[in-house]
Amino acid sequence: MNKTPKTLLYIALLGSGLLIGCGQENKFEAPPPPTVTVAEPLQQGVTEYLEFTGTTRAFEEVEVRARVSGFLQSVNFTPGTEVEADDLLFVIDPREYEADLSAAYAEVKAGEAELERARIELGRAQRLFKQKAGSESDVVKWRGEREVALAQVYRARAKVERAVLNLSYTQVTTPLSGRVSRNLVDPGNLVGEGEPTLLTTVASFEPIYAYFNLNELDYLRAIKLFRASIEEKGADPREESVREADIPLFLGLADEEGYPHEGVLDFAETGIDPGTGTLKLRGIFPNPGKVPVLRPGLFARLRMPIRERPDVLLVAERAIGSDQGGRYLLVVNSSNMVEKRPIRQGQLEDGLRVIEEGLRAGERVIVKGVQRARPGAPVNPEQIDMTSLTVTALRTAAEAETKKAAARAEQQAASGESAPADEPPGDKSGSGQ
Repeated sequence: MNKTPKTLLYIALLGSGLLIGCGQENKFEAPPPPTVTVAEPLQQGVTEYLEFTGTTRAFEEVEVRARVSGFLQSVNFTPGTEVEADDLLFVIDPREYEADLSAAYAEVKAGEAELERARIELGRAQRLFKQKAGSESDVVKWRGEREVALAQVYRARAKVERAVLNLSYTQVTTPLSGRVSRNLVDPGNLVGEGEPTLLTTVASFEPIYAYFNLNELDYLRAIKLFRASIEEKGADPREESVREADIPLFLGLADEEGYPHEGVLDFAETGIDPGTGTLKLRGIFPNPGKVPVLRPGLFARLRMPIRERPDVLLVAERAIGSDQGGRYLLVVNSSNMVEKRPIRQGQLEDGLRVIEEGLRAGERVIVKGVQRARPGAPVNPEQIDMTSLTVTALRTAAEAETKKAAARAEQQAASGESAPADEPPGDKSGSGQ
């Protein structure tokens, strides 16, 4: 096969290129290790808590009902306001009960008159019998008449008491001081016919209760605290209630940070519910003010201190990873190599998580750049202080940055400097280079 001069030229050029390529050395340069931020675990004492969810309930609450039947005459309160004990709330038409009372008084008068007549007749019968001018049967008869008349007087007086009581029920008052709800029945309606009609409710919010449930394992831990607190006072735990133990409780609402409300454990149920395996507990909390913060029916977060623990290790929660094996931390050793440490974590304390197992004091934990680190691979660590990652420190830094930004904005406004709305700050050339 004849080859053209052009083909031979391509072959010669290809051969020279291969010779030149074989003469160069192909070198691979590995990328530098990724930069990560590390911090040593914070070591300090913490208070161990049990945490719960619960609901608030009124300290005292009563249902105000109609105890006699009749037409509701008036409503004597403003719904949602504070009322004092014995304040008049409703009036039921009293005329029927006033008439009953008058009739009862009349029966008393009639009974007393009949009793007086029986006494007189008995006295005359006894004198005649002594004078042998009358029979013994007359004495027996009038003695019986006197006893019957006396019983009728007692019954009539009891009717008077009942009539007075029923008449008093037409003035419906509150048995306790607190905040009254709305009236559930309007004037003109028949109430109390066949059943005691619910008219309104009155509740006292100062102080206020919070109910929550304690599981069986946490109960076994909490009972030790109760016994220790009672025994410190020299008392017998079998004879003291949980309130005498003065076990503190802390409560926070859904929109509150932390647990700003402080109270005490007030009551524990007599036994654990076998259906749920929990023990119902109750805390009591001060709730002062005309418009108290805590109202019945609110969702509440609660925690109860169990013990003081010295020198525990804490790391930022952002540093903790999870996989199928559980929770872990990435630690940088002395050779700047990454190691994976399975851990057992504890409670959260100011944004830092207590590490129960898997970490030692002084080790360097990766707190930023966890996604760039791989176990067994080198990294370039940059050291920071773990205290700078607490919620308190982060909030303080954010507030300081906000103040600086506001100060810069005020300075720019005072000097008349401002960047165009459609031009990013720092790029005023317009070239885009």
